[in-house]
Amino acid sequence: MPLSDQERIAAHKQHVRMVELWRALQPLKSTVSFMNTGAHPDDEISEMLAAIGLRDGIALSYACANRGEGGQNDIGTEATENLGVLRTAEMEKACDVLNMRMYWLSENAEDDIFDFGFSKSGVETLGKWGHQRMLKRFVEIIRQERPDIISPTFLNIPGQHGHHRAMTQAAFEVMKAAADPDFPDVDLPCWTVKKLYLPAWSGAGGAYDDEVPPPPATLEFDGNGEEEVTGWSWAQIGEQSRAFHKTQGMGRWRDYSTNNIWPLHLAESTVGTEEQSLSDNLPRDLSELASFAGAPALAALLDKAHDHCLDAIEAFPNRAMIGAAAAQALKLLRKAQEECPEAARDEVLHRLQRKELQLAKVLELSEGVVASLRLSQDQLKRGDTAEITFECNRDAVRYELDLPDGWSVQEGRVQVSADAATSDPYPAIYKPDVLQAPCAKLQFTSHGVEVETRLAFEVEPVVLPSHVVELDEANFVLNSALAGRSLSFAVSGNASGLALDVPDGWQVRSDDGVFQLTLPDDVADGLYELPILQDGEPAHTVHVVSYPHVSQRVRVTAATIRVCVVEARLAAQRVGYVGSGNDRVGKWLSDIGADVVELSAGELSAQRLQELDTLVIGIFAFRNRQDLHDGIEDIHDWVKAGGRLITLYHRPWDRWDADKLPLKRLEIGSPSLRWRVTDENAEVRYLNPQHDLLNQPNPIGEEDWASWHKERGLYFAKSWDEAYEPLLEMADPDEAPHKGILLSGAFGQGQHIHTSLILHHQMEKLVPGAFRLMANLVSNGSGEGETSQRAEALEAG
Repeated sequence: MPLSDQERIAAHKQHVRMVELWRALQPLKSTVSFMNTGAHPDDEISEMLAAIGLRDGIALSYACANRGEGGQNDIGTEATENLGVLRTAEMEKACDVLNMRMYWLSENAEDDIFDFGFSKSGVETLGKWGHQRMLKRFVEIIRQERPDIISPTFLNIPGQHGHHRAMTQAAFEVMKAAADPDFPDVDLPCWTVKKLYLPAWSGAGGAYDDEVPPPPATLEFDGNGEEEVTGWSWAQIGEQSRAFHKTQGMGRWRDYSTNNIWPLHLAESTVGTEEQSLSDNLPRDLSELASFAGAPALAALLDKAHDHCLDAIEAFPNRAMIGAAAAQALKLLRKAQEECPEAARDEVLHRLQRKELQLAKVLELSEGVVASLRLSQDQLKRGDTAEITFECNRDAVRYELDLPDGWSVQEGRVQVSADAATSDPYPAIYKPDVLQAPCAKLQFTSHGVEVETRLAFEVEPVVLPSHVVELDEANFVLNSALAGRSLSFAVSGNASGLALDVPDGWQVRSDDGVFQLTLPDDVADGLYELPILQDGEPAHTVHVVSYPHVSQRVRVTAATIRVCVVEARLAAQRVGYVGSGNDRVGKWLSDIGADVVELSAGELSAQRLQELDTLVIGIFAFRNRQDLHDGIEDIHDWVKAGGRLITLYHRPWDRWDADKLPLKRLEIGSPSLRWRVTDENAEVRYLNPQHDLLNQPNPIGEEDWASWHKERGLYFAKSWDEAYEPLLEMADPDEAPHKGILLSGAFGQGQHIHTSLILHHQMEKLVPGAFRLMANLVSNGSGEGETSQRAEALEAG
């Protein structure tokens, strides 16, 4: 939907002209470029980058391997590819704060360079990503962006995430490969990176555990100080950028005493090793560029252009003087591009082209141009049209739409053709200074100079396929241990001409968009994928990523119903579920036949507990649900009176109190790298094969550990009171086995079970064994009247 007036007002407040003008002026100081490299969105060194870019004017870019599809989601239930879409959008907003260009090695959701989950090995990571394919993509990025400096965020040492290790190894490889004219299959001019810095600090912490010390510092980058126009420290601005990574819970308050000094180790250099700053031995500004590039014929032009750039900066806040100086600098730069000698073009032209973009933005802001662009609808199916609204406070500003292939403008409306491509939720490049279509090109004259800048739509419009259906649910589990063989789902949107392609013997009925699917009594266990057709053509469904902190994104996939048929016997009575919006365990338990009561904030009480036989506490719930902390003594009393408490994995920082929250001490391991099994196929050993949880009512066998996704589990318990019994043992290759994976303890007449297996994720992926194991966990005996007996025990206690 287009922005409401209130939303437009809120967005408008974020754009303070004088702050934007101040920040637009700073890049005029420098002709140096710095590329940070990492494996995931949020790996960028934001606090250091804020000072490098917004204070020193060095051009920033970030090369990132994947979209973070294997990460956690602190704000919703998007996972894997849909999470990748959301984290891509977050990364772009984080880049906007720093005026940083964004390059992804992963080019689409099917790319092998995928966040397949936590890894402890760079070798394993490169094997899964495809070492040569990954290096080829990295070379393309380096040759497109042409950074002077590259700097990985992490070290390639044991104890680090394997994805981080792979990207640091690749940084060394790409520095050589990007300059190699014989590197295969990349049709772009070679580029020589001048310096490669490694972090000279440890990456150990809550997640990682570097086994060797960092290299010695050869340079300390001082990022202390404050931005003159806002008064914010560079560390604070860096955290303003990081705060957009909400799915990862990023963004930390930094007070003004925060130390923002970053020790760096110069690991490779083609320009010498004696230096006092990042820019030493590089063309620091326009006045040094001609000499550096061996183009003395350009020296006079570039010296004058540099002087005008300094004049523009010194003239702040006088917009007229800023504009006059910037216009003169722009004239000289355009002449320098025309006269640049062939031998110097590789080193000069990309710097001057970027400087031209910077000066154009300065002129737009110094002229006071304020414009907006929107469509009457922002989700367009092929064949749709939408009215264009353009507003500008300057009559002399002209605009021209820059549209993707298949889009056109007719009589003040945008039209999307029947063969237009659907919008890409995984764009490979994002440049805040060079917006890509769809956008508008603004054209105006400033101080006698023709200027062109780009304007984004208020809400980025997206193109959807013609046959789009909306499903209230696409993934189902059918418990073959129960009598029923039917399930239903609703289709909204254009539901005419729909059909479901089902196996022989399955029955489908539809009525007003509601489909009833009946499976035969003898249906075999397994996973079934059922395509939806519309008028005989494959239909599509759309996952809309819409959160207030990011731009709208949609991911289009084939409309398919997935049904997991699994025999999961239950001996559960009433199950209470306490979640925090980060998993759907309550839904899945209900779908396999449990009588589930989802307890919202304020509904958890001693009286309510008496109505339950089992209580499941979902992931992260202790972090977000204060009522759990307030009622923990009531929960403990309820367990001792016969209740079964199940706690799913929590991180140490999720307000997990090892002495207060469990019935007896139970400590979660940190750093997490040491307390997880990343191999989803790791062998599972039973420490007590006869234990009820592994046998009743479902015998959990080898087949139940097959087809797991991403990893076995994480945030395993490190230590626990002897009241708890460990039931499972597993390990990653060449590592000692873990035992704090599934713990069970008897307390009074009840039981506390804690598991760090990622059962919530496996159920979302329709892994049969996850449903069978979960059925065992919640199956609290079979005796009728247990709830009333527990209530009597609580009253007596």
